Amino acid sequence: MAMAEMNNKNKDIRTTDLELKDRLVAINRVTKVTKGGRHFSFAAIVVVGDEKGVVGYGLGKANEVTTAISKAIEDAKKNLVKVPVYNNTIPHEQTAKFGGAEVFMKPAAPGTGVKAGGAMRAVFESVGIHNVLAKSKGSSNPHNLVKATIAALAQMRDAYTVAGLRGVPMNKVFNG
Repeated sequence: MAMAEMNNKNKDIRTTDLELKDRLVAINRVTKVTKGGRHFSFAAIVVVGDEKGVVGYGLGKANEVTTAISKAIEDAKKNLVKVPVYNNTIPHEQTAKFGGAEVFMKPAAPGTGVKAGGAMRAVFESVGIHNVLAKSKGSSNPHNLVKATIAALAQMRDAYTVAGLRGVPMNKVFNG
């Protein structure tokens, strides 16, 4: 699913109704060398979520770290997606790719914890997933890892959604 489709799918999420918590994933210092000297600016990527199934990410750029982080938080609130979470884990295995980063995630038993790397861990904690096994392959760029993880979570479907799409009762979904 393309990122544009993912954003259009979840336009009905209101940030005013949610109590969002933000997690800083990475700060990148960028240097521009001019004849007057070095000019530093900062780029921050932030993940926000309500820890109940809603998550979003944002990128902010500014000359100061605090300004870059606040811009990233505002951007993240505009890119929220709803994720099905059951028993503090994901409903099924999922893979996704964004740029050079590829992620694989699968549900885990209660008590397992979040077995995932830094950028993926921030996304899982923000969405409220406490038990998951995840692996990132390819690029370890935090920007692409966050985008791939959120793309994979946005593709998740729970049993009720599948039953509704097929037009069958819930017991038929599991018993075939």
